[in-house]
Formats: sequence, structure tokens, C-alpha cells
Amino acid sequence: MSQQSIAVENLSKLYRLGDVGRGTIKDDLNRFWHKIRGNEDPFLKIGQINDRTSKDTMDFVWALKDINFEVKEGEVIGIIGRNGAGKSTLLKIITKITSPTTGQIKIKGRIASLLEVGTGFHPDLTGRENVFMNGAILGMRKWEIQKKFDQIIDFAGVAAYIDTPVKRYSSGMIVRLGFAVAAYLEPEILIVDEVLAVGDVEFQKKCLSRMQEISKNEGRTVLFVSHNMAAVKTLCNRAILLNNGGIEHIGETAKCIGKYLGGEVQETSNTKKYNSIAFENSFKLHEIRIKGLNSNYSDPLIESDQLGLTTLFEIYDENPQRYHVTYHLNNDAGDTLFSFSSSNNMTLNKGRNELTCFFPNSFFQSGNYNLSFFLIQDKRKAVIIEKEVFAFTVVDQSREIGSYLGREPGYIRPKFQWENISA
Repeated sequence: MSQQSIAVENLSKLYRLGDVGRGTIKDDLNRFWHKIRGNEDPFLKIGQINDRTSKDTMDFVWALKDINFEVKEGEVIGIIGRNGAGKSTLLKIITKITSPTTGQIKIKGRIASLLEVGTGFHPDLTGRENVFMNGAILGMRKWEIQKKFDQIIDFAGVAAYIDTPVKRYSSGMIVRLGFAVAAYLEPEILIVDEVLAVGDVEFQKKCLSRMQEISKNEGRTVLFVSHNMAAVKTLCNRAILLNNGGIEHIGETAKCIGKYLGGEVQETSNTKKYNSIAFENSFKLHEIRIKGLNSNYSDPLIESDQLGLTTLFEIYDENPQRYHVTYHLNNDAGDTLFSFSSSNNMTLNKGRNELTCFFPNSFFQSGNYNLSFFLIQDKRKAVIIEKEVFAFTVVDQSREIGSYLGREPGYIRPKFQWENISA
């Protein structure tokens, strides 16, 4: 049975807004007096929730409030949430960079963390010297570091600059070396906070592969913070969704991501039902769903698989051929990549239609996508326009480099295979 690696109990962190450092000796003595009497700190009774979008009149804010969770040995936990939700504050408390206001954390094992670019590196020391210094901080002996040194440099890909001062490294080179040190110097717990976004695509895939290896094969624990939902879904066993300093949801990774992206925990990760999208008395949208052809709707969407996007709707018009469905595919930055439509030689029926569009194998690169839905009437008028109506995530399970969206250049309106199954 797996033992606890990290236990977080009733953790909270209070910060003061605005001017900092105006506390008085009187305040300190007051705190001390309450502490020795076993009473709560009197200055903790004020504070607002951690919502960066609203202005409050109070001088204090709870960056974290009543956080409780446990992490088992060898488990990979994703921590997700919007900017300002409290993710980095939580990791800084776990790594003892800052202390909690209330609550406690129980940790079993050594921690290696990569929280910011250059964290733990001295700019005037060479890459080689920083590797040995970081190893010593982690409690490693010199011979242990030497044993892993060649693997670290080979993984980081900075052999040519290893005897150059780190201050001359690019941010990407620093991240490469920092991650390699953290991953290969055998900590029991590895904590990574979004810094992989600085590295190139090839290095990000190497890092994800390495984190899976140290978790599954070496039994070490990983806490992974990222805004890349594809990476979180690929890597993590469970996820924690933070919102305004509190835990909004904790559990299955797909459900956490669904709640983060769509605002709700969907029945499955790749389906969404609708009740209110309709056009007069002529059309009603019921459901959009996507899956691999040989998979279930609850399974991850894999890069190399052929994917099928199914739209369930009803047409009540006596002339259903007046209508066709068009989608715009957008990336997570909001850019429209291309559009595709059912208008070409697709027969729609009065009543129920179950329309499926098939995407070729390896058409998608791993990443987050969303669809905008359009119902077109008489081939010229969009009578329904629903932006970002459906979100999904494609993951890379093969670890092969080179698969990219639209393998054949010049696609603006790709021609896909469509199928309509009507009752």
C-alpha cells in the first residue's frame, strides 16, 4: 500500500496588500501574547478572498484558504487554475520558500523544485559548479553527483557551455539545466511550476517523458503546475483545481480539466450536452462529442488516432436541405485554425440527425482546442453562432516528434469524411 509523500492540512496563507513592513513592536507583542496563551493570532480575523479581479477595502488577502489534500508516493498530481489562483504560493510553502499563516505540511523525502527560471543557480558560477552546488543542497554526496553528471549534461543538451558562467546562458538553457539537475539528482519529490513553457517543444516532450519515467519506474512523486492541459492530462494521475485561493475540485484529471475549461464537471471529458441552442422552430442542438474510432468517450484523445466529431441535432423544417453545420477550430490562444462544413454532398433529414466528421490519423498536434458552432441557412446566412461551444484536449502518447496540425501545407478548408446516422 502506498504511503503518504505529502499531507497538507488546513493550510492558509495571508498576505498584506499595499504598503508592507509597517508592523509595530506592539503588534508583535500582541501576537506573542496570544500565541503563548494558545489563542488565535488576532490579526488573522480580517481578510478577503483571493480574487485579483475585484478591488476590496481590506488591507489583507487570503492567497490560500483551508487547503487540504494528500499525495501518495509515486503519484503525479497536476495543479491547475487561472493566474492568481494560488498555485505558486502553494508550491512555495511546500518547498519552504515561505511559511504558512495557519496549518501544516507533512513531507516525507527530499524535495527538488523548479519554480522559476534560474531558481537555485548562482549566476557567476559555471553550469558544472551549479550542478554540484544544487546536488549538495539536496543532500547528495559528491560521488553521487559525479555518477549522474554525464546523464544531466546529456539530457540538458548544454555540454558546450557547461564551463561557462550561468549568467551568460539564455533562459531556455537555464531551464534545461535546472530541470536536468532536479530530475536526475534523485529527490523523492519533484516540483515543477510552469517553467517548461520557456523550453522548446522537443525539450518539453523530453521533460514530460522523464517525469513519467521517474514516477512509474522510480516511484517518485511529482507535483506539476501548468496551463498546458494536454501535458497535464498526459502526465497526471489526479489533478487539483484552485480558484480564488481554495480548492474548487480535486480528483480525476479529465474532470478537473473539464471544469477548468468548461466551467462544469461534464459527465465525460469529451462530450457536452445542450438545452438552449436552437433556431426558432426549425433546429435544436442536443450534443457534441468526440473520440478515437476505437476508444470510448471517456478515453483521452490521442494524437496518432483517427478522431470522430459527432453532432446530435434535430431539424423540424420541411426542407432540411436548407441547412448545414459549420465549425471553426480554434487553438487555446483563440486563433481560428480552419473551418469545416457538412455542406458538401451531405444529406440532412427531417427529425434526428447524428452527424460525424472524421479527422485523419495524426491530424492534430497535442494541445487544447475549442470549436465554434455555426448553423448556416440557405448557404449564406448564419442563423446560429456559438463561439467556443465545445473544448477538447489532444495528447501525445507516442512521444514522437514531428506530428503537426495539417500535415499538408495550405489547408484552409480541409475535406473530411462525413457520415449521418439518422433514426
